[in-house]
Amino acid sequence: MSFVVQKPVYRREENQIQFHFALNEHLFCETLILPPLPAPQSTIAPHFQTLLNLSACVLGTSYFKLLAPKDIAIPLFPLTPLQQQFVLDIYENGMGEFYARNNLSRFGKLQIQVETAPTPSMKDLPAPKANNKSLLLVGGGKDSNVSAQLLQNALCDFTPFAVNPKGPILSSIDAMGKSPLFVKRRLDPAMISLSGKPGFFNGHVPSTAINSMIAAIVATLFDYKNIILSNERSASEPNMFFDGRQVNHQHSKSLHFEKLLGETLQQTTQKHLACFSLLRPLSELKISSIFARTNTFDANFSSCNSNFKQGENGAILWCNSCPKCHFVYLMFAPFMPPERLLAIFGATPLSNTANLASFGALAGLNDQKPWECVGETMEAAAAIHQLFLKSPFQSTPIIKQLAPKLIEKYTGEKLIAVFNDLFIDSKDHCIPRHFVTCLAKG
Repeated sequence: MSFVVQKPVYRREENQIQFHFALNEHLFCETLILPPLPAPQSTIAPHFQTLLNLSACVLGTSYFKLLAPKDIAIPLFPLTPLQQQFVLDIYENGMGEFYARNNLSRFGKLQIQVETAPTPSMKDLPAPKANNKSLLLVGGGKDSNVSAQLLQNALCDFTPFAVNPKGPILSSIDAMGKSPLFVKRRLDPAMISLSGKPGFFNGHVPSTAINSMIAAIVATLFDYKNIILSNERSASEPNMFFDGRQVNHQHSKSLHFEKLLGETLQQTTQKHLACFSLLRPLSELKISSIFARTNTFDANFSSCNSNFKQGENGAILWCNSCPKCHFVYLMFAPFMPPERLLAIFGATPLSNTANLASFGALAGLNDQKPWECVGETMEAAAAIHQLFLKSPFQSTPIIKQLAPKLIEKYTGEKLIAVFNDLFIDSKDHCIPRHFVTCLAKG
C-alpha cells in the first residue's frame, strides 16, 4: 500500500491548478481556483513548476491521511535533499497530532520514494529584482489582525490573502480597508466521503503549511516578495509526548517549521520568496495587549473554531465553551474592561463553572494541553494569577477556584515573574531587518 503524488497541472487560461493523487485504487483530484492574472501574457517564473511540485506534496496530506500508508511515492518529479527533508517533516511532525489521536506509529517509519535533484548553488544565482510587495495571510483571528495593525502603523503596504474566505476572514479584511487576493480550494469530494466511512482515518492536517504553499504559488504568479504569517512564539510548545516524539498541534506554526519552510522556499524559488511570521518574537499576552489598543476589529474577528456555524441571527463568532474561546478571553482580560469583553464575546466565560476544567487544562492543571491553537500553559497560568491579584474578574468563580491551585503548583512569585517576562520580545525569529521596525511601532 502506498500513497502517490502525481505532477500537478497548471491551466493558465482557466486560472486553475489541478493536483492528482493515488491511494491504492482510489484516485483523487484537487483544484485551486486562482485570481485572474493582471497581465495574461506575463512571463511565468522558471521555478513555478518546481514550486507546484513541492506544493502537491504538502496538499497531499489531506488524502494520505485516509489510510496513512508508510510508503509515499513521488514518481514524476525529483526533489532536492532539502525539499525531501521538508516533505518528510510535513508527513511526520506535521501529521503528529493525527497519528497520536488515531494511535498510529509512523515516526521514523515513513519512506519517501523520489529521485534526488541536485542542490542548486544559491550563491551563483542572480539577485532577484527589487520588490518588497507583501502578502499577509488572514485567518480572521486576533493574530493576523494584529499583524495588519502593526504593518499599517509602520506604513508598510500589504495585500490580504486567504484560502476559501468566509465569515470573520471577510469581515476582518473589510476592516483592514485593503483589496485582497483569494484562492478557492476544492477538495476532492470522494476524499470527504471516504473520511467518514469505516476503515478510513480522519483528523488533523497541517493547514498552515498548506495555506503557506498556496500563498507561495500566488506570490510567484503576482510578483510578491514576502509572505507574512502571524504565528507567535508560543506556537512552538508541544501538546504531548507520543511514540517517542513530542507532538504539537501547531507544528506548522512553530519556529522550527518556519525556518525549514523559509529555507525551502528560498531554494525552490531561487531566492525570490521570503516567508516569515511577523509576530514570532511576541507572547500571546503581548499580542493581546496590542490588539486592545484599538477596537477596529472587535466586531469582525473570531479565533473560535466554531465561528463559521450559522445561527438564527447570523454568524456565531464565539461559542464560549471551547478551549480556544477561553484562552483568547483570558489573554484579553488583563487589558480590556468587562464591558468591552462582553460586547466581543457575548458572554463571560470566567463566570461559568462549567468551564472550570477547560481553563484548568489551559493553565497546566491537566495532563495534556488541549488540541487547539492556544498559547503556553504558563501564559494562561500567569494571566489567571494576574486577574486574581487585581482585576474586575477577581471574584469570578473560575479565578477564585483556579488561582490558589496555580499558586500552590507554581508559587505566586514565579507567576508574577512569568507575566512580566512575557512582555520581553524574543530574539529568535526570521523577520527581515526592514520589517523589525513594525514591532517597535506597535
